[in-house]
Amino acid sequence: MNTNKGVFYFLNYGLVPFLLALLAAGGLLIFEQLAVVFAAVFTIGGFAAGMWAGSEASIRPLDIFLYPLLYTLGLWAACMIISKGFYGADAWSLFALLHLPFGPAYFFSSLYGIGYLFIMIPALYELAFLIGFLARNRKLNIQAVKKTILTAAAIVLFAGTGLFITWERAKTVLPSHGFDYEGGNSSTNLTPYNVTNPDNILPKLNEKSLFWIDKRQNMLVLDGAEAAFPVYSAFAQAVYKNANQNSDFITFTNTIHAYERLLRGETDIYFGAEPSKAQLKMAKDAGVELVMTPIGKEAFVFFVNQHNPVQNLSTRQIQSIYSGETRNWKEAGGNSQHILAFQRPENSGSQTWLQKIMAGKTIMTPVKEEVPEGMGGILEEVADYRNYKGAIGFSFRFFASGMQSYEQLRFLSIDGVAPVPQNIADGSYPFTATLYAITLKENKKPSLAPFLQWMQGEQGQQLVEKTGYVRLNQ
Repeated sequence: MNTNKGVFYFLNYGLVPFLLALLAAGGLLIFEQLAVVFAAVFTIGGFAAGMWAGSEASIRPLDIFLYPLLYTLGLWAACMIISKGFYGADAWSLFALLHLPFGPAYFFSSLYGIGYLFIMIPALYELAFLIGFLARNRKLNIQAVKKTILTAAAIVLFAGTGLFITWERAKTVLPSHGFDYEGGNSSTNLTPYNVTNPDNILPKLNEKSLFWIDKRQNMLVLDGAEAAFPVYSAFAQAVYKNANQNSDFITFTNTIHAYERLLRGETDIYFGAEPSKAQLKMAKDAGVELVMTPIGKEAFVFFVNQHNPVQNLSTRQIQSIYSGETRNWKEAGGNSQHILAFQRPENSGSQTWLQKIMAGKTIMTPVKEEVPEGMGGILEEVADYRNYKGAIGFSFRFFASGMQSYEQLRFLSIDGVAPVPQNIADGSYPFTATLYAITLKENKKPSLAPFLQWMQGEQGQQLVEKTGYVRLNQ
């Protein structure tokens, strides 16, 4: 019987899961990202294996279920403690290594960014196995009851530890959201603002442009922030001859990459907010000098879910929230609810503005998300805004109201002043920002200076205003 038990263990915890993993992985290749294929195969397979095991009277539930589950959950709890719940940490390679029979499932699921299955699959298999075993053999060895209770208590402890860490982490780390547009660089569909789109919604001049560039060798490469894309696309559509056929001069790689491209001389004009301290240092280290040409005004705004009763925050309250001193809306005049304070990646235009508002105060660790990174890796990145009831986020007014579609969103007044065009124009709104066209002083292309001058002139300002920004001289 001991020989039979040994053969049983080998088949059940070695060969059977391995074959099931291959079958499930093959199904995933056919059905692409359908994780249900894995779940179904391991549930059915585990149940069938349990039914077979139930015919072996010498095999107890303690042997065939509780010990394996204790093993899996114990490793899970240990890895959760070491990694603090971050599944992309190196500690999880040990978990996968010690569950090698499920290896093919890990590999193929990781190709499609379903890395969480390496936790679910062993536990799912073990649970289905127990149900199958009990369906076939309901007898329980009385001598093993005490040991079973102790083992079950350990299982509850391990599971509770992992779930507690997961719950704590959920307060600051969200499931993956990711960017779906422009090769992952944009959270917004920019097609409506693309010059190659015959149905684009870019604003147009009332008359023919007084300045134009008709030769490709004189056209300038434009890049910039997501919120500025409609502005410089409108400029190019008005100024470049056959702009739709010369769209390679109108690029978008978002704030962080666009600054780097400008410093390397790959672009001629960057459009967006003022550079961060780190970006100014990058320019200095590169031995280049930035020229910042203002072309419009904008408001840096904070927003909450419309069901949040808070309608105004003082600058001091903003600083308190983003430094982590204030963590509940009740302390800011709202309901008793945890504040989920979203930020933006370092060196983005809006994060630079937050740092300016914080006036040297330490900013709390941002809300993050787990983002799949192909081949099983998981990265942590600053989370994009989610309109949860307890959330607060920030952006530039035009982007949040014109380009993004956040339903049930409310802009907050700051120090009692609302971010409306009149208050932006006269500067009474405390967080009034400037939209810049940033160039390198070393750039002597003949069309650069007149293009910048045109942007600040009547026609350029007309497009700025029609796009949704505020004129410089309004």
